[in-house]
Amino acid sequence: MSNPNPETSASSDTSNPSPDATTAELLQGDPMRDRFECSTCGYVYVPRQGDDRQGVPPSTLFEDLPEKWRCPVCSASKRRFQNLGPVGVTGFKENAKYGLGVNTLDPGRKNLLIFGSLFVFFLLFLSLYGLG
Repeated sequence: MSNPNPETSASSDTSNPSPDATTAELLQGDPMRDRFECSTCGYVYVPRQGDDRQGVPPSTLFEDLPEKWRCPVCSASKRRFQNLGPVGVTGFKENAKYGLGVNTLDPGRKNLLIFGSLFVFFLLFLSLYGLG
């Protein structure tokens, strides 16, 4: 028997992720989580929120917006928008292959790596006083 609500079946697939799956891989297939930024003014369109200023209901994909839709801040056309990727994933997709793999980490793991490294170097610096 098929599930009448496809959103619940899609969310149940990500509730038990494999241990080696990253956040970006889990969110990659859901176009509802993508964000689109206006390159003119920086306004970000989020499909789950819609655009209440112009009467676009929530859960309207960017591709489904009418061609006459304009940026609510600066009136730029749809072609001036750039896909930033899923909500919760930082950076651009093309930058993920640079940075010795650090660009594929989520923000929490990046913070742990940065501040953990600073703490280790601080302990190393303090241990040098014992040599004197």
